[in-house]
Amino acid sequence: MATTKLKRRMELTAISPVRLVPLAFLAAILGGAGLLMLPLSRTPGSDEVFMPALFTAVSAVCVTGLINVDTSTFWTPFGQTVILALIQIGGFGIMTFATLLTLLVRKNLGLRSQLVAKSESRTLNLGDVKGVLIRVATIMLAFEAITAILLTARFWIAYEDDLPTAAWHGIFHSISAFNNAGFSLFSDNLIPFGTDPWIILPICVAVIFGGLGFPVLIELLRGNPTRKSWTVHVRLTVYGTLILLAVGTGLFAWFEWDRPETLGSLSTGGRILASIAGGVFPRTAGFNTINYGDAAPETLLITNILMFIGGGSAGTAGGIKITTFLILAFAIWNEIRGREQVTVGRRSVSSSVQRQALSVALLGIAAVLLGTVLLLAFTDYGLEAALFEAISAFATVGLSTGITYELSTGAELVLMALMFMGRIGTITVASALALTSRPILYRLPEERPIIG
Repeated sequence: MATTKLKRRMELTAISPVRLVPLAFLAAILGGAGLLMLPLSRTPGSDEVFMPALFTAVSAVCVTGLINVDTSTFWTPFGQTVILALIQIGGFGIMTFATLLTLLVRKNLGLRSQLVAKSESRTLNLGDVKGVLIRVATIMLAFEAITAILLTARFWIAYEDDLPTAAWHGIFHSISAFNNAGFSLFSDNLIPFGTDPWIILPICVAVIFGGLGFPVLIELLRGNPTRKSWTVHVRLTVYGTLILLAVGTGLFAWFEWDRPETLGSLSTGGRILASIAGGVFPRTAGFNTINYGDAAPETLLITNILMFIGGGSAGTAGGIKITTFLILAFAIWNEIRGREQVTVGRRSVSSSVQRQALSVALLGIAAVLLGTVLLLAFTDYGLEAALFEAISAFATVGLSTGITYELSTGAELVLMALMFMGRIGTITVASALALTSRPILYRLPEERPIIG
């Protein structure tokens, strides 16, 4: 009897990998906020410190990009370096990063470390954790390095930056882009470079590939990949990304092409480039080449939809993820056609995957609605601005209509909670909050409520 009680007590006190991931992100946020509160992290004359440091740390670790102070003027180079490190760690994954460090130091991994890495990434094969971690790190550093070189060259040649400044701008924006963070060292984000393809296009490419997710990148970068050998996950992510990019770019151009507040004053080439950015950046990146406070209501609505869907799973992107959205779309389509089995291509999708997709989508909707209601209660802004801000925070995008600087402490706490939940995942947060998870060894009688 005593042995049984002791065993139960140990089970209750042990931290499972699912609970450890949110705790690790929380620890990284608090540590980053502590570093940002140091005097050498901020410029002289900065009065309020705690909320800017905490908000910025949450936004960086959750790779969101929402800011309540100007990154370029409020933080010193040391503070900006702290932000960059938090973005890199948050994009790679706190526990995945820690597991990789353990691998590099010890040359091997224990079962618990492998379980933690598998729990955070949700896609790693337990038998190949070490190999996957190394490939993920290599892919991330390679994309960031190439983007940094291109941006550094452009900043140095075209904008009269000295080489160290150009290199710092290039490195910062390349890491921010691949990790879909959206932080910028310029007060107007990328608006001053909106018509420069040598700046915008490399950042767009980094955002797209970073948003695909590491499992998809690993699959695509294997030797001579063929579409016939792609898994359902890869097909959904790649084709879904292409469709959403095309739709987002086309609708952005349609709604903003002749509006003088946004694209109307640009050349034809500048309008096309800005439209491409308008289709790419809402996919969880957070950079902007226009002021979204001046955008048309139709543009804001489409941007809300793109932000909420997000990018690929198990990567740096946010939102409910492309696969979640498309699985639900296929489920609806098959239900309309009277098919019991949900199929994608020549493969069927299990009912457990469908339930998980539905749970993620509904929990995401609930989080956004609750966040919007709280923002309306804590601020004097209207529904359109509050909803845009809530979706941007939950989807870890970082776009804003310009109200983030003026929010109250209560509203900032709401956004921080949404960013945290969006980065960790609604299912992970819900599972971490659950006290127990026990299998049910029996089935109850079934009934069929009337639906619709």
